[in-house]
Formats: sequence, C-alpha cells, structure tokens
Amino acid sequence: MKPIRKFTVRAVVPGSLSALEELAGNLRWSWHEPTRRLFEHIDPPLWRNSQRDPVAFLGEVDPARLEALAADGSYVDWAERERAALREYLSEPRWFQSLGTDAPRLVAYFSPEFGITAALPQYSGGLGILAGDHLKAASDLGVPLVGVGLFYKAGYFTQSISPDGWQQERYPVLDPDGLPLSVLRRPDGAPVQVTLALPDDRSLHARVWKAAVGRVTLLMLDTDIPANSDELRSVTDRLYGGGGEHRLLQELLLGIGGARAVRAYTELANLPAPDVFHMNEGHAGFLGLERIATHIADGLSFAEALQVVRAGTVFTTHTPVPAGIDRFDRGLVERYLTSSLLPGVEPADALALGVEPGADPETSAFNMAVMGLRLAQHANGVSKLHGEVSRRMFGDLWPGFDADEVPITSITNGVHAPTWTDPALLGLAEATLGTGDPEHADWLSAALSDGEFWNVKRRMRLQLVEDARRRLAAAWAEQHGGSQAPSWVSRVLDPDTLTVGFARRVPTYKRLTLMLQDPERLKSILTNSERPVQFVIAGKSHPADDEGKRLIQQLVQFAQQPELRERIVFLPDYDMGMAEILYPGCDVWLNNPLRPLEACGTSGMKAAMNGALNLSILDGWWAEYAGDDYGWVIPSADAAGDAGERDALEAAALYDLLEHRVATRYYERDDDGVPVEWVRRVRQTLATLAPELGADRMVKQYVDRLYRRAAGHAALVEADGDRGARELAAFAARVRAAWPNVHVSHVESGGVESPHVGDELGLRAYVELDGLAPDDVTVEAVYGRSRADETIEGAQRVALQPAVPDAAVDTSGPRLYTGTVVLDRAGAFGYTVRVVPRHPLMLSTAELGLVAVAG
Repeated sequence: MKPIRKFTVRAVVPGSLSALEELAGNLRWSWHEPTRRLFEHIDPPLWRNSQRDPVAFLGEVDPARLEALAADGSYVDWAERERAALREYLSEPRWFQSLGTDAPRLVAYFSPEFGITAALPQYSGGLGILAGDHLKAASDLGVPLVGVGLFYKAGYFTQSISPDGWQQERYPVLDPDGLPLSVLRRPDGAPVQVTLALPDDRSLHARVWKAAVGRVTLLMLDTDIPANSDELRSVTDRLYGGGGEHRLLQELLLGIGGARAVRAYTELANLPAPDVFHMNEGHAGFLGLERIATHIADGLSFAEALQVVRAGTVFTTHTPVPAGIDRFDRGLVERYLTSSLLPGVEPADALALGVEPGADPETSAFNMAVMGLRLAQHANGVSKLHGEVSRRMFGDLWPGFDADEVPITSITNGVHAPTWTDPALLGLAEATLGTGDPEHADWLSAALSDGEFWNVKRRMRLQLVEDARRRLAAAWAEQHGGSQAPSWVSRVLDPDTLTVGFARRVPTYKRLTLMLQDPERLKSILTNSERPVQFVIAGKSHPADDEGKRLIQQLVQFAQQPELRERIVFLPDYDMGMAEILYPGCDVWLNNPLRPLEACGTSGMKAAMNGALNLSILDGWWAEYAGDDYGWVIPSADAAGDAGERDALEAAALYDLLEHRVATRYYERDDDGVPVEWVRRVRQTLATLAPELGADRMVKQYVDRLYRRAAGHAALVEADGDRGARELAAFAARVRAAWPNVHVSHVESGGVESPHVGDELGLRAYVELDGLAPDDVTVEAVYGRSRADETIEGAQRVALQPAVPDAAVDTSGPRLYTGTVVLDRAGAFGYTVRVVPRHPLMLSTAELGLVAVAG
C-alpha cells in the first residue's frame, strides 16, 4: 500500500547532545572527517547505510542509543569540542581576510547545479561538482561568497540498467524538510517569496531554501509551493528536464529570481550588495538583465546600466562545443521578456544580447553563452587548452581580432581535496607524516615506507571491490524481482589486480566505448594470466540522449560475457557517494575524449589525489599537467582521415600502453610484493601534482585574477554617481557611429633597403578618423612572422604616434601617424597597421569588437 503523502520527522536529540544538531546543520560535515567520525561512532553500520548524512542518520538512530551517549561524558565532551571547532572555523580570519581593501566585499556565484554531497542530489555531473567544490574552497579560504541555484524536487535522475543493458531513469521525490536546509525568512517569520511576472497575467513564485556550506550560504529557489498553479509548481521539478519553454522558465528563475533572492538575503543578513556576480555557464545569464533593470530604475539608460553590469560580472564557460550551449527560440524569449518582468528594459535591447554573431537579428536563436559574454567584462575557460578553444569558438563576437586578443582568459578547474581524499589516506598522513592535510603532506618523506603506503592503497582497492559487489548484487535483485544474486557476483573484481577506472557523463565525445574498438584485444588484456587488468566503469547518459544510452548498452553487454564479467563491470547510478569510493580504489584513471572537446575533466584530478596515475588523451587539465611521473599520454591521431580511423588508431595506442607499459610497470614487484617504481610515481604524484589540482588554488586564482579586478573595475565605473558608466556608454555610442568611416587610407615604409635582424623599419600611416579625437583611438603596427596562409604568426604590436600636435591638424583630412618597428627575427616578415578604440575604462583592445585594418 502506497502512502498518499510522505514527509520527514526529525529526531529529538537530548539536550546535552545539542552540538550534534548544530554540526548536522552545516554541510561542512560533508568534507570534515573529524565531524564524520563523531557521527559514525554513534552507529557505524547505520552511518554507512545513510549516505553519511547526519540529518537522515539522526532520524534513524535508536533513541535509546542517543540517551546512552547523552549520559556518556566523554562523548558529550567530544561533541562539544567539534562544535567549538566549527564555530571557530566560521568566525576566524582566513586567507581572504589577509588581502587588501581592493578585495570584493561579497561575490554572488550563480550555477544551475551544485554538487555538495550525495545527500543533497542537486547535480548531474562535472559542472555541478565543480560548483560545489568552488563553494567549499571559498569557505575554507574565507572568501565572502553566496551561492545561488535552484532546488530540484527530483534532482537529476536515478539510473538503473535493464537486463539488456538499456539505461532506465527514475525520479524519486526529495523532501527538503529532511535535508540540511532551512527556509529564508523575514524577521516576522514569514518566508521570503520571489515573484516573476509571466505572460498572460500569470506570476511565478518561489520560496528560497538556505544551505550552510561552511562559511558560505547557498540559496536555492523552489517553485513547488501552493502560491503557484500545478503547471508552475513543476518548474523546478528536474535538473535539465523538460522542453524549451520549461528550461527557459528555469533559467529566468535562476537569473532574475536568483538576483532578487540575493537582494533579499543580503538585506536580511545585513550584508553589502555583491561587488561581483559570477555566472558558472550561461544558464544564469538573465541575472544581468535583472541588474540592468535595477540600474535603469535608478536613472541610467540601458547602455549605461549595461556598462555597470559588465564591469562587475564574471562569466565562466565550460563547454568546448556549440551543441553544449543553451539556445532558445527568439520568439519564445521575446514572449517572456516583457516590461512587467523587467521594468524599463526594452525587449529589443534585451534580445540583442543573445543574437549570434553574423546571424539575422530577426531570426537568430537566443544564445545564452553569447548573452553571458556580452554581459561580462571578465570571462574565462576552465583549462589552458579550453581557454584557447573558447577564444576560437567565440571569436566572432570580436570580429577582426586574432584569437589571442579575444578577451577570454583561463583558470584551470580544481577539486576540493578534503571532500575527495579517502579517509584511509588522511589517516596515513596523520599517523606517519604528522599532518591532517594530505593535499600538502610530504609524501616523499622517509618516515613513510613504500610497504605502508601500498598496504593502504590495497585497502582502498578492497573497499571499492566490496562496494562494487554490493551494488551489483542490489542491481541483480532489482532486475530479478528480489532474487539473490548468483555466486559469480561475489567474485567480481580482485583487490590485487590492476584496476582501471572510467566514470563520467556519457555524451558521445567522451567515447565510453573506445576501449571496445578491438574486443578480442581487450579480452586478452583483461584475462592475461600473468598481468591481468580489471575495469570499473560508471556513468549516466542524459535521458534524451539515445546515442549515449546505446554506448552504455554496448559496454554492459560486453561486460556480461561469462569469461569477462569478473574483470569488467558497469556500476549503475553513478553519484558522489559512488565516486568517493571509486576514485581511491583505482590504480589508473582512464580518459579518452575527442581532443580538444574535454573542457577540463576533473575526475582524473580526484583520482590523482587518491594515489592513481592517469592514462589520458592530452586534453583538458591533463594537457598542461601531464608528466612521466603522473601517468601516460594516449597519443591523439589528429591527422586521421575520418572519425573511424581516428578511433581505431587511438584505441590501438590505448591497448599498447595498457599491455606493455602500464601493466608491466604495475606488476614489477620487489621481494615484499611492492611495486617500488609504481609506488614512487604515485608518491611523486601526491607530493607534487596533487597540490596543483586543488580547488583552493583555483579559487585563489579567481579571487586574484578575476574577482578583485571585477570589483575594482566596478568601483571605478560606479564612482561619482555612475560617471564612468555614463562616459563609457557615450564613448561607445560615439565611436560606433563614426567607425564605418574610420580607415587606414595609406601606409608608407622606409629606412630598410636590405633588411637584417636589428634594423628599424620606419612607418608612416595616414588615418581617417571621421571626427574622432586621437585620444579616442590607438593606431598601431602589428607585425611578426608571415605565414604562407597570409596571416601573421606570434603578432607583436607597437603604437604609432600622431606626427603633429592635434591643434595643428586639419581635422577634415587624414591624420599622419609615425613610428618604427624593429626587425627582431630572421625569416619571412609581415606587418600591417590598424586602428582600435581606446578608453581608460576599457579592459581590452577588442572590447567593442571594432577594428580598422589597412587594406
């Protein structure tokens, strides 16, 4: 019999153990092992079965056990010490508090998903896990940050696999009252409600949930409230679910509703308004329009308000493929962007922000990433290679400029070490290296023997083997009406066999089945009697991606062969709980995307932090950190004739590496059975690579390179009643009006008859400015090696100067600019002259997308 309604009844904890409720209420427990040990002590088996969620756990604990602990003075003291440590953590100055006055007062970080813990399943993959790690690292560093997202009633989805290998999705409903959340309330106890005006005189209402992520508050908007119609209550039903209009409503709520929720929260918490707004991908782009509307209400024009918004906005792109970007029908977006939703904002001005470069403004799809980049003066990709890809991918927004001038930088993602480092590795660092910080421990210390380390790594591998067997037995029972799993399931995997992990989302470009290119070759590697290899594989395909599901099915069916099923397994329902066991249990982490389509790929980082070596295509983060001590590079067959040939060549390289390099090295043992060279490489990875992969490094870079810059620039633009914004908007309008007639009419060169390295080439350029002043532009020579394709490689730039004072110039004709270029290299040499706008509040020469180049 099914209940008509479900809800969570929270446990009554004895007064002397009130510290447990305070500790459970802050998600710091999701990465703070001492707090987790405190809860585990209550009932270790129950703790493991509760997804290590203190809120759910306390509701399941036998009240008699809590009463016994309440009478145990030593346990009460332990709980009080942990509460005191949490309070100190929340209040003490940390890294950020040592910065100067130019540091931002508050950063608002918007993301469609957040992966904080398996107990709060509001994530689908890497984007959400990255967002969760960003919040945790910001907390650890003391960065004043507020996260903004949506609360999805059914999260992403729960995955199961049918007997024939097909992915099946279920959407179990979450009860927010049973999660570590609280409703944002006003002083009178009334819940804060955010409202968006919709077409046809409808309104979308949302309440705001708060989660304490250490020192950081995460706000999540939820439309499942009585104030909405049944249709609108479902807006926040699922992450990345529904059709175009459903997704548009989610993104309007995230951006516009999220900005309003931040405003309400900061007022209630007596916090300053954010100096910086950070969009983690384009889903939250509408927040810029909401902020523009706010500034229009304060008296600015749209163009002026846009300058204010851009100055303090950071946009991070995570996708290297256009197909990964949200694009909406223009007519649909126009229907929603009304003056009721965004007072003062003309729909035509808003729609223009999403028009794709070169497209007909009347028919172009509304591109969320394009809008995000137009609304942000500060933008980045998530690895060095991805930054390069992004500059090419979005270069048409800045026509006429070379890719290296496109104003998109890069900050390589990082992972939150306290979350992802296995407790066994932490315990080893504490016991032998004297530190509770394994991310920065001296793993090369002689105090730790190779044998000790290898024993711990085997325990981590055994933990994965046991977990995999439990999951497979549960999956078998689900598929077969509760029947007991066959005996072979208890023999799946071996804690003493080289273990390769592969787990991630399953779009086609990540090539889940590259390993199956030559099935017989893979079989021989898996079943080698002397050097066997085993694979543990997991991943979810988007519910609408049938091609991804077919890849999963192909892999599952391969793994079901009786002679292979103990050597290669697919674990259903990949989530954070599985990941925390999977990464530590692997010896090698495999990643074989189509280069350069992996923006970063942080799963390999997490594996490295747990003593795994990487086996990867040179893509994402691995392209900048790969080293012989850290793993192996799978060579890319970029010159292959087609995709099939490329897959075949790269798969062959993968097999060769596995069989002749990886397995050979793994099974080279000393008299004690320790693979000394393998352990040396793993310890080197932990000592030198792991610290570079941390989210603390990443967040520090965001603060130093983007947040401080954005906050400082916003202060300049907004000073003296937004004077800078008004000046910059007026400058942009004046320059755009004149630019069609700005050109380099003639260029002369001289001073070099037989050019040699070190000679100086004199240049004279005549430039038509159509009434613009010399201070409005920079005239510069662009020079470098001349390529066969008529481009300039490694371009350098030098400004040319007006030949005569401005007052002495006939403004009706061309102006003469002169300068010299040093011939600093031998070989083919080329140069040109160009004109670009110049203003002290422009952060990039390319910012307005205007350039006039000599013809």
